[in-house]
Amino acid sequence: MGTYILDTGIVLGYLRESGYAKYVERHFSVSSPPNISLISIVTVGEMQSLSMQLGWGENKRQLLDDLIKLIPIVDISNDQIIERYAQIDSYSQGKNPLKPLPMTPRNMGKNDIWIAATGSVANATLLTTDKDFGHLNGVFLPVEYIDQNLT
Repeated sequence: MGTYILDTGIVLGYLRESGYAKYVERHFSVSSPPNISLISIVTVGEMQSLSMQLGWGENKRQLLDDLIKLIPIVDISNDQIIERYAQIDSYSQGKNPLKPLPMTPRNMGKNDIWIAATGSVANATLLTTDKDFGHLNGVFLPVEYIDQNLT
């Protein structure tokens, strides 16, 4: 059994029925009990923004809404998630006094930090198409990078 937090790129892959989303399903069974999949409210915002930016029609936006309704959404207005955000952000910048960064500082998008913090507090494995999370693997949460070229 596993708990997974799906990054925006993974959700987008499921929406597009991409080969890499099928790979995720085959290898992690994220939509099969007893596994649990979660998304951050931040991912919902990113997906809605993408739908506007890409000019999605009503049908595709409805598919997005239907997909989002299938996955539990985690709100970020939680003291533990806010504290973990601070820890991850300071760690990524090499300025966390409790966890030194063993490499040069990493600039992460603020939304990515929220998503990682949410997954960390939920004790979830982050499934992502974004390599920017790599330095967090095994420090704050397990991170599985999914190559978008996988089928």
